[in-house]
Amino acid sequence: SASNTFYDVGPTKVGVWTCEPGSFEVAYGERQWFHVVEGTMFVTDGSDGTSKRCVAGDTVMLPAGWSGYVDVVESVKKVFTVAK
Repeated sequence: SASNTFYDVGPTKVGVWTCEPGSFEVAYGERQWFHVVEGTMFVTDGSDGTSKRCVAGDTVMLPAGWSGYVDVVESVKKVFTVAK
């Protein structure tokens, strides 16, 4: 995966993240919003197992402290915003 941050001021960071197919565990300390530009992935909550299919055009918000799994099915590009 690759991440390119183009705004990082104070409590806010904005960037683009790309990833090839694969699965991995993640944990976010801050709130994160993202908009899927291309590809398909599943985001699965580690606490209750609920899963969300995310495709181009979807916008998702993950709360501060969220942890779980990301399964990239088709190469993904997303625009993200992280807020502390």
